[in-house]
Amino acid sequence: MTKKYGKSILPSRHVTDGPERAPHRSYYYAMGLDKKQIAQPFVGVVTTWNEAAPCNITLARQAQVVKKGVAAAGGTPREFTSITVTDGIAMGHQGMKSSLVSRDVIADSVELTVRGHCYDALVGLAGCDKSLPGLMMAMVRLNVPSVFIYGGSILPGKFRGRDVTVVDVFEGVGQFSAGKVDEEYLDELEQAACPSGGSCGGQFTANTMACVSEAIGLALPGSAGAPAPYESRDMHGFASGEAVMQLLKNKIRPRDIVTRKALENAAMIVAATGGSTNGALHLPAIAHEAGIDFDLHAVGKIFHRTPYIADLKPGGKYVAKDLYEIGGVGVVMKELLNAGLFHGDCLTVTGKTQAENLKDVKLPQGQDVVVSIKKPLSPTGGVVALKGNLAPEGAIVKVAGMKKLVFKGPARCFDSEEEAFAAVEKRQYKDGEVIIIRYEGPRGGPGMREMLSTTAALYGQGAGDKVALITDGRFSGGTRGFCVGHVGPEAALGGPIALLRDGDIILLDAVKGTLDVQLSDAELAKRKAAWKPRETDYASGVLWKYAQIVGPAEKGAVTHPGGKAEKKQYADI
Repeated sequence: MTKKYGKSILPSRHVTDGPERAPHRSYYYAMGLDKKQIAQPFVGVVTTWNEAAPCNITLARQAQVVKKGVAAAGGTPREFTSITVTDGIAMGHQGMKSSLVSRDVIADSVELTVRGHCYDALVGLAGCDKSLPGLMMAMVRLNVPSVFIYGGSILPGKFRGRDVTVVDVFEGVGQFSAGKVDEEYLDELEQAACPSGGSCGGQFTANTMACVSEAIGLALPGSAGAPAPYESRDMHGFASGEAVMQLLKNKIRPRDIVTRKALENAAMIVAATGGSTNGALHLPAIAHEAGIDFDLHAVGKIFHRTPYIADLKPGGKYVAKDLYEIGGVGVVMKELLNAGLFHGDCLTVTGKTQAENLKDVKLPQGQDVVVSIKKPLSPTGGVVALKGNLAPEGAIVKVAGMKKLVFKGPARCFDSEEEAFAAVEKRQYKDGEVIIIRYEGPRGGPGMREMLSTTAALYGQGAGDKVALITDGRFSGGTRGFCVGHVGPEAALGGPIALLRDGDIILLDAVKGTLDVQLSDAELAKRKAAWKPRETDYASGVLWKYAQIVGPAEKGAVTHPGGKAEKKQYADI
């Protein structure tokens, strides 16, 4: 077996081979391994299992099946875990500052575990919004043969004859504050919305990045679709364990798979499914690990030329389970391939190309979850990149399901999410206004919080299409309406968003892709000269550390120099 997989050149030789490694081997004997297992390739099986939220609760069980697949194919699985911060529970308070930071902590912790113990390959299982990109970033960074597998979505809740998700509960809070529903209604809704383990059920960030995992080629075809409670997930888990051993044998690594074309495929899937705006943050970060320039503007160009064809929540009607039942994200990929948009020649973890994987996939008839690309829901993607004098480094907005794509109105400025949410809760805003939430960027927050509590409250109050919202922070994948995030430069760096005053006229145009304030360059320069930086309350700890090193949202809010600066890859030690 050692000869078959060429362990003499694998990283694990540093902890298993030769007389000088006798102390190291003694630890493996202590854990029940025998000589044969120690001589085999070591495969890290990492999950983000915890009891923080339903997104993660099924991952430990699924990992056991992956380990069986690894062992059956001649590998020695070594299970470990990383953290997660679950957005649904972190939302709407200071805990959300930890969310984006956790993505990079996950990638870093996986890197440290693999480096420290010299694992030869990696299978990663994730469920929450930041754990999916975090694990994919680690795979590309380490560049050992790797397979990603999604933990699966939650089943839709059933409430008074309709499917609901956690976003309905967030919007229910707004309905309650507006007096549209009573406490009994809200209590019944919150108990019905999340009926199982798994990630949020709409095309929010977790399911968006799950679709990305297949489109980018790091996950086996079909593995992103089955809901978390379905036992069919075991089939994908076992197959993923086998697949990573085949990748190891054939010396296929993540950077052979995650190319510029593969990243473009991933961006197409975000757009075609009306996915999360966070895709425009995570794809540049994954690209950065490979040393590929693929920033918000590059992502935006792909969004602009990709038709929107999957009618998924929050902008549409259906949830992830519905997409799974008509064939999964492969159906969307095949429609894009048939139109000549999707790059079919990209390599995947099957060892085959995307075109080969999709050979037998067809658009099912008699359903409207995914429509024909010949008659799209919209000719351009469900997510749009913006740029202008208010966002020189760009911004992002989800337009899936929106009827109005241009908005003009006076600014109402808030210097934190708490201030904005308090005003919304008391209905201290007017129709036609543009609500500005600033000093919530990667550095200024610190941590670039999501604003679902505020946006959902606006929708619950019936004002979702009557006001716009702009922030240098982020929006949840569950957000809908005219909500612009990732505005850069951020306020903490003195970007134009920091210079706005109540009443300044803002023009958002998602057709032209522009975001401007009607002020002259001279007036902006005058205000910039008078601007003074703000201090945050975070003067120590991980949030302070993050604020010192994090880069702009435009480039993915990354925290290290990336693949371009590498002198030696871990996989080649």
